[in-house]
Amino acid sequence: MFKNIIFIWRHLPEFIDPIALRIGPLQVHWYGIMYMFSFLVSYITILYRLNKANMDISKKIFDEYFFWMVIAILIGSRLGYVLFYNFDYYIRNPLEIILPFEFKENIRFVGISGLSYHGGLIGLVVGTLIFCYKNRVDFWKLADLVSFGVPLGYTFGRIGNFLNRELYGRPTSFFLGMYFPSDPLNKLRHPSQLYEAFFEGIFLFLILLAIHKRIKKIKGLVFCFYLLGYGILRFVIEYFRQPDPQLGFVVDSLTMGQILCLFMVITGICLGVLRYIRK
Repeated sequence: MFKNIIFIWRHLPEFIDPIALRIGPLQVHWYGIMYMFSFLVSYITILYRLNKANMDISKKIFDEYFFWMVIAILIGSRLGYVLFYNFDYYIRNPLEIILPFEFKENIRFVGISGLSYHGGLIGLVVGTLIFCYKNRVDFWKLADLVSFGVPLGYTFGRIGNFLNRELYGRPTSFFLGMYFPSDPLNKLRHPSQLYEAFFEGIFLFLILLAIHKRIKKIKGLVFCFYLLGYGILRFVIEYFRQPDPQLGFVVDSLTMGQILCLFMVITGICLGVLRYIRK
C-alpha cells in the first residue's frame, strides 16, 4: 500500500491539467486562478489585521491602497524578471516586456510569462511609500500590516506554479520527489514549489503571528522580520530548486534568487537595528 501511495505521489503532476476551464478558444489556467486567489487571501488577511490595529485608515482608503498594491506588485514583478533573470533577451525584444506576443520570424501569441518575487516586493515597497506620502499614512505601521498578508497570498502563488507544472526542483532520490511532464530529462525532482508554499508562506506567517506581540511596540519590526525570515527560508530552499535555464548559477553555486535573498537578509537586519535604536 505504501508503494502505491509513493507511486501516486510521484506521478501526481501527470494527472493535473494546467488548464482549469476551456470555453471554445478561451483557456483559463489554474495558475491565473491561484494568482487571483492569492490577492484575495492577502486582502482579507490585511483587512482583518487592520480592523484589529489602531490605525486611522478607513475602508475606502484601504481599498484604494490595495488597488495600488496589486498594480505595483504586477509591474514590479514583471520588470524584476526582465532585469534580474532575462535582461539580455528582453533588451533585444523590448516589446515582449509588455505585449503577449513573440516577435521572431512570425508574430505569435505566447502570453506574458515571467514574474519575479523580488521585483514584486520592490514594487510593493515603492508603491506603499508613494501611497503613504500622498495620504499621510505611517509607512512602518502599514508595512507591518502588509507583512501578515503577503505570506499567505504567496502560498497560493506557489501552488499555482505547481499546478502549472513549472519551477520544479533539482533531481533527487528523496521519497517526496515527483516526475514533472514539462521536464525534458524526465527525472525525479523535488517539488520545490510546494516546499516554498509551505515554508515561505504558511510557516513564515505562523512565525510572524507568534512573535508580533513581542515586537509590535516597535513600528516596522514585523516588516523587518518578514524580510529576514523570507530571505533565509528562500535562500535555503533555492538549493532544492532548479536554477533558471537562461541563467544557471550566477556566482559559484549561488543562484540569482539566493543573491537577491542575501540583500533581503542584510536589509532586514539593518532596518531592524535602526528601528530598534530609534525606539
